[in-house]
Amino acid sequence: MSKPGNVQTSRRSFLKASTALAGTAMAGSLAIGRSVHAAGDDTLKVCLVGCGGRGAGAAANALSTTGGPVKLVAMADVFENRIQSSLQNLSKRFGKQVEVSKERQFVGFDAYKKAIDCLDKADVVVLATPPAFRPSHLEYAVANGRNVFMEKSFAVDAPGVRRVLKAGEEAAKKNLKIAGGLMSRHYPALEAAVRRVHDGGIGEVVTCWAYREHGPVGYKPKREGTSELAHQIQNYSNFTWLNGSFILDWLIHNLDVCCWVKGAWPVSAQGQGGRQVRDKPDQLFDHYSVEYTFADGTRLMAQGRHMNGCWGFFGDVVHGTKGSAVLGEGIRQPRLYKSHNQTRDNQIWEYKGPGGNAYQVEHDMLFEAIRRDKPYNETQRCAYAAMTGILGRMAAESGKEITWEKALASELVLAPGLDDFAMESDPPVEPDAQGSYPIAMPGFTKVL
Repeated sequence: MSKPGNVQTSRRSFLKASTALAGTAMAGSLAIGRSVHAAGDDTLKVCLVGCGGRGAGAAANALSTTGGPVKLVAMADVFENRIQSSLQNLSKRFGKQVEVSKERQFVGFDAYKKAIDCLDKADVVVLATPPAFRPSHLEYAVANGRNVFMEKSFAVDAPGVRRVLKAGEEAAKKNLKIAGGLMSRHYPALEAAVRRVHDGGIGEVVTCWAYREHGPVGYKPKREGTSELAHQIQNYSNFTWLNGSFILDWLIHNLDVCCWVKGAWPVSAQGQGGRQVRDKPDQLFDHYSVEYTFADGTRLMAQGRHMNGCWGFFGDVVHGTKGSAVLGEGIRQPRLYKSHNQTRDNQIWEYKGPGGNAYQVEHDMLFEAIRRDKPYNETQRCAYAAMTGILGRMAAESGKEITWEKALASELVLAPGLDDFAMESDPPVEPDAQGSYPIAMPGFTKVL
């Protein structure tokens, strides 16, 4: 899968690209990892771009790596209070590892550039803003020779995915290390389960089911004096231009796991979704059901729902020619069965090893690769996982069957001019007279 959209490659090639931490540096690349700290100081400096809860968590993981000294030296966000809250918590926990002076606390839409500029080559940028901003932030970090941890999701539309892919290619040329926040790939229990499936534990995989079924996504009413743009960013999970929809930003882990298990990315999708009970004035569908098709004709079914009083499940179910498996994000102890009837009597394997913290492992692996100058680039896999979610959203919102090829080639940008936004800018969507936002309408909404 060396080229975007080339989804009909062999299973062997897919697995090699998916599990070998792809992105081998090209001959003659700059050996950044070792040379920058050759003077004797092996401290890796970190800047945090996006200081919400997930960003602070990722920064804590970076500071908790054990291969050598790490310091947080700069922070950036569009909201001052988020910087202060995260800074206070991180300082209390990590003490002298946090050296973020007032001069290195940056607020605004261009704050990410100023924070990244505080680093040296070989240092690490943690990108944890809403997904809409990921492509431009990744591009800037790579252009300036920084290693990157980027939280999921990685883009909200096809043009954004293509930008991420291109940045990943540039990172490989520069021998930069890029890690993506699909932490389930680094969860020991899941890794063990997927190995067993790939080794034929349930025969050939014929159907995968990705589920995320739980209570409603929250919504914060607009505060008096808050701009419309600020309000939407504060509720980024509720606006498609910011998070790419529930099926992308919330199901991405288990969509990715199913494709990992299958050893392929889908070639097309069709599906449905809508708002049946949700009454919040946002853009969210409260349910999705999407059928993906792989090149060999097998299927991946994705179900997402966030409603009260309904059946709940968070995980993946995989059917093979000789049995089945239950695994994925949300499943602490993956299991394999000799039948599609998943009873205790039919169980043939259950993970019994150590759990591990996948959030920490993904940072440990990145920082080890930087310090030892090992090839490490997860960009392509992360971009394709995001594209899988985007493809599902396109199919459900339009009501059409859409191919991966056409979806990835789409020129539809959800937030035109985003790279030049300021807090006084108008957002891409506005509320109507009743305070409600435009909702996708299957059969009418154009997605290509």
